[in-house]
Amino acid sequence: MVVLVMIDGMRPDALDAVHCRTIEALCAAGASTMQAQSVMPSVTLPCHMSIFHSVPPTRHGITTNMFIPMARPLPGLIEQMRSAGKRAACIHNWEPLRDISRPEQVAYSYYREPPLDQSYDDAVGAEAVRLLGEECASFDFVFLYFGSVDAAGHASGWMSPEYLNQLQRVDGWLGRVLDVAPPGATIVVQADHGGHDRTHGTDSPEDMTIPWIAAGPAIRRNYRIAAPVSLLDTAPTLARVLGIAPHAEWEGRIIEEIFVSDER
Repeated sequence: MVVLVMIDGMRPDALDAVHCRTIEALCAAGASTMQAQSVMPSVTLPCHMSIFHSVPPTRHGITTNMFIPMARPLPGLIEQMRSAGKRAACIHNWEPLRDISRPEQVAYSYYREPPLDQSYDDAVGAEAVRLLGEECASFDFVFLYFGSVDAAGHASGWMSPEYLNQLQRVDGWLGRVLDVAPPGATIVVQADHGGHDRTHGTDSPEDMTIPWIAAGPAIRRNYRIAAPVSLLDTAPTLARVLGIAPHAEWEGRIIEEIFVSDER
């Protein structure tokens, strides 16, 4: 099983500013970089379309948080899984994420509009714990989206006390999720973009630089990724873990150096 966890708006330097026990442990258990790069515009839906389809916004055409059909459609990670007979589950609290895959491709989908307070992510965290604890054998891939860190950035400012406190709260939920994940699961935790002041979407380093972390049986331990990493690399790398072929039109690369078999 692969579990992809998105912490929307998480800046790498926030992980230096506060103690996030789960993320620190995941870095020690796997491979990571704090210099991965988002795409322009560094906005949530364009970023997620690039993550799941491994092409930049100039190719998929979604440049705002309003979905429009792709002029030149291509299959994303979830479509590739479905065609290979694998089952995907998505758990999120931002409704536009329904468009990261086409209809009838996801085996299970959970969406709940969040409250605008510290409990913003509690429902999706609890559902992820339930699903992984009770139904993990039913799925090959679980996508879990936490939106509250980004919401705190917009409300109070990136790197504000409220933003950092919310990151720690999400880190706690991540710990509960990993506690019930199957022992042989591969976990990837990343952000879609960072942020500055109370916004994001520019090509500034604060907006474009994100963490990217992977851990699992085939992943090197306590390893710092040397090569550049882009959002476009997530889908091909997860396809490798899942044993399915990347689509021929994907533009990202498999991050081969994270795998144990790549050790020299």
